[in-house]
Amino acid sequence: MAANSSTGTPSWLGAVNDRAGLAVLLEHGPLTRNRICELVGVSKPTASQMMSRLLAAGFIEERGRTSGSAGRSAVVYAARTDRPLGVALDLDAFELRATVVDATGGGRPVVRMPLPHDPTERSAVDEVSRAIVEASEAAGTDPTVVHSVCIGIPGYVDPGETGELFSETLPGWPVRGLRPILEAELGRAVHVENDVNLAAVAERELGAGVDNGFFVLLWLGNGVGASFDVAGDLHRGTFGGAGEIGFLPLSAAASAIDPSAHSAQDLVGGRAVALLARHHGLDVTGYHAARAALAEPEAEEARTAVFHDLAERVAHVALPLLATLDPGRLVLAGPTASLGGEAFAQEVGRGIHRLSRWYPEVVATRVDGDPVLMGARIQLAGRVREELLDTVASVSLA
Repeated sequence: MAANSSTGTPSWLGAVNDRAGLAVLLEHGPLTRNRICELVGVSKPTASQMMSRLLAAGFIEERGRTSGSAGRSAVVYAARTDRPLGVALDLDAFELRATVVDATGGGRPVVRMPLPHDPTERSAVDEVSRAIVEASEAAGTDPTVVHSVCIGIPGYVDPGETGELFSETLPGWPVRGLRPILEAELGRAVHVENDVNLAAVAERELGAGVDNGFFVLLWLGNGVGASFDVAGDLHRGTFGGAGEIGFLPLSAAASAIDPSAHSAQDLVGGRAVALLARHHGLDVTGYHAARAALAEPEAEEARTAVFHDLAERVAHVALPLLATLDPGRLVLAGPTASLGGEAFAQEVGRGIHRLSRWYPEVVATRVDGDPVLMGARIQLAGRVREELLDTVASVSLA
């Protein structure tokens, strides 16, 4: 051990205990000193010293006293989660959604910002800056204590030196060096993540991936993509493009379903849904209009027919994923899959069994709301929490 090492000294032990004390308050919520003793495994005098230091440094606060039990009441301590903070956001071609994130990951108001249709009016720095301000205003928090941002994008950024952006729905954003540009202009840590990967994070924590060690999420919306979750770890690939299956050419059998389709995107993406809706009697143009029409109660017959046809197509698109990865569960997510629900998932499963030797469990997403924003919030909450805990340790050692 180095002569100047602080390991094992009273200040180092105090820092370790303070970090552990704050961690249990973040995980369990407000606690008494006795309960903190039990969870951290320290004596009552040590717990009292921990709480005194954390109170003095402003990391925790007293949140009343216990009541309703025999004997003296006890002080209840709670973690302060008003700093540091993060902002999670996701965006598509039309709208940006953002919310403030604290170390507990608790829900805050979501703001929605329409995006300009004119590419010359788009700016990554301006849009993210505005999202931070508006999300903070909605949450009643100070934007200056936002230290980090997690952005879910419809595309991906190559992790190489150029940091090239691959996306067709972010006009006006830098095509190279997106993250360093944002960090330099915003003065905050920036994390850019593929939207389907973030949906898989939400599925792992809140939905169909909770009890599964290895699942593939197939995203069906205007665009098509996939994400691969292995025991909680996302597989992004060497160049960041793992799961970009929309570009895959079709097999001969899949092409026979729709001779005008050349890629997975053509066969099951927004174009395909709109064409199927028109084929089954709905007078619509474009994916968003088709999806809205299919959601109407009076469109039940057309909806059933569309998803019957679409299930066969999705089964073909899923086969390369199954042959390469052989997952135990295939989760269908995204706006199209959400509309089809569990009945659609079961029909896709039957199609896979009929076409191939694979038999994964095929299920519909179990995440309600905006899975991309939820995933960004979950991922960012972990980073905010680590920053807070690291700050506690550094203050205790000072």
